[in-house]
Amino acid sequence: MTPLEQLGFDLDAAPVPMAHADAHSDAHANALAHVRTDAAGPNKSRSSSTVARRAQSALLRDRLHALGLHGVDAVVLMRTRRVMVSMAGNTLRVHEGFLDAPEPVLRAIVTFATARTRAARMQARDVIVGHPVDRPPPKRRAEPSRPGDTSLLAQLRFAHAEFNRRHFGGTLRALPIKLSGRMSTRLGHYSPPGEDGPEAEIVLNRRHVQRDGWDEVAHTLLHEMVHQWQQETGRPLDHGPEFRRKAREVGVTPRARRPVDAPRAPRWLATVASLL
Repeated sequence: MTPLEQLGFDLDAAPVPMAHADAHSDAHANALAHVRTDAAGPNKSRSSSTVARRAQSALLRDRLHALGLHGVDAVVLMRTRRVMVSMAGNTLRVHEGFLDAPEPVLRAIVTFATARTRAARMQARDVIVGHPVDRPPPKRRAEPSRPGDTSLLAQLRFAHAEFNRRHFGGTLRALPIKLSGRMSTRLGHYSPPGEDGPEAEIVLNRRHVQRDGWDEVAHTLLHEMVHQWQQETGRPLDHGPEFRRKAREVGVTPRARRPVDAPRAPRWLATVASLL
């Protein structure tokens, strides 16, 4: 999937068919103005919220129609982290952050929905993506624990604390360390606060930890700790000159990916304490 597809842009889709555009309706505005969102009782409150959202969708649809939108039967509001605008049949889905967008941004949405050329959609995409949108906090998908995880994670936490003391003067924060079986190409990953959840964490490839030996696992953990150092000291998270300098300083290879040459071991059995 391309980055544009991840944003919800189907650039190769056929243009939507022509259709009559509805005129702007003051009734929708009046309906929105009179919606009560503080009604007593959970069921009534949810019902009021649904009515308000439908009224907002209708108002946005009318604004877009007034700017030339056609071939769309419905405009649906959504709240996602990545998708800003998408087409599903004759339904246009728009992130709720565009409700109060200025006219040039709304015109870009119309162009995206109706353009017949890829170039026109690309130009519209740049305008849409450039509009600031308040995104919901991310949700991390928890992986079920496996036999042996408790011991492995305890050793990794010990290693983090020891490496922090030796190489970073004890300045790094203690943070969750997790194992993931979903990683296919990466050996590890550092997630800063707000990227995948409310707090920072280091995630290591489960197969890497179990099979590649302590030397390689320690190398990966230190690599991710350099990223943690970058974030906690206000530096950009990258593999640029500062990262490479710090990586060499702590004794790890300053590359995002590297071949693993350590002999395969059936289990990481030795304790971290005995190897440090």
